[in-house]
Amino acid sequence: MTPVPGKPVRGSTTGKPVMALLDLLGRRTCLRILWELRDGPLKFRPLQSAAGTSPGVLNTRLSELKAASLVEHADQGYRLTTEGRLLIAELMPLMGWAERWAEGFQSSEQS
Repeated sequence: MTPVPGKPVRGSTTGKPVMALLDLLGRRTCLRILWELRDGPLKFRPLQSAAGTSPGVLNTRLSELKAASLVEHADQGYRLTTEGRLLIAELMPLMGWAERWAEGFQSSEQS
């Protein structure tokens, strides 16, 4: 079942939108699928290969991402919707933070 704002989700009974989003993004390969689609559409098999997942898991995640209005299917394959592209744009600063965070671990290992 696709997590939706206003309804209890895994780890939270509040129904807050951020909790629904974190539940969805925390599902196996979900973020990877979004990441692989960031540069443009992919057909099913290339997306499966890029995401490194089974056809069953990919089908399930694509259904959830479509229900959440983050991914859509078009002639060229699966692609991010406008909301999906906005989500990726919002997540990009998190990559910078993660890189700085990782550098802290590398620094402490060298000490």
